[in-house]
Amino acid sequence: MSLPIVFKEPQEKTTNMNNAVIELESVSVRYRVPEERIGTFKEYMIRRIQGKVKDRDFWALHDVDLKVHKGEVFGVIGRNGAGKSTMLKIVSRVLRPTKGRVRVMGCVAPLLELGAAFHHELTGRENIFLNAALLGHTQKQVEERFQKIVDFADISGFIDAPMRTYSTGMVARLGFSVATAWEPDILVLDEVLAVGDEAFQAKCHDRINNFRKNGATVLLVSHNTQVVKNICQRVAWIDQGVIQAVGVPEEIVQLYRGV
Repeated sequence: MSLPIVFKEPQEKTTNMNNAVIELESVSVRYRVPEERIGTFKEYMIRRIQGKVKDRDFWALHDVDLKVHKGEVFGVIGRNGAGKSTMLKIVSRVLRPTKGRVRVMGCVAPLLELGAAFHHELTGRENIFLNAALLGHTQKQVEERFQKIVDFADISGFIDAPMRTYSTGMVARLGFSVATAWEPDILVLDEVLAVGDEAFQAKCHDRINNFRKNGATVLLVSHNTQVVKNICQRVAWIDQGVIQAVGVPEEIVQLYRGV
């Protein structure tokens, strides 16, 4: 069961609209997908070489215009496949748009899939250094925060065990701990506020709230509309790759639920 969380104070609903740290201008993302399902990669390559694969265009995002401002907690809601995760990958520089322009000001910490960069044959200790390096941190920086990372994840007894021996919850805890060990300018969260047990969720919420109080911007995707209403100052509703509405959480959630 998820913990009730409330970050937002009433005065935070008014944001400095001239201080955007994320700007998407007419952003579109196109994928090329086969028209028919092909069972194996080998079969796909053979048919591709033979010129028998027919592709179609799938637009995950279409002409998206959006601004997110410094210190704002901004939510994105929508059905599965609506384009939410694609938008976060664009902001996190994991993907480049097919069309349009993206401006992101500051250091981004993307929590798109906790533990995705871990190597399961390496130990927890080795994976901390690996994952932190992928996030742009030096060995010295990791050494300085290593014990805090381990303590926050609560895996000290397993730190030198292979990652393949970890439970799913342990992997998620370590992934969150590494990704948030350094305070970012922009924190990007894709459905990660429910990792671990209730005690660890509370630690996650406290850490994110501290980032927000210190002026970090939070971009959040969640299917939990109550969490979105509690946390966010503004929300965007996206459907079929198109922004349908942007505004205060209560109004946008009501529009989304009424569809």
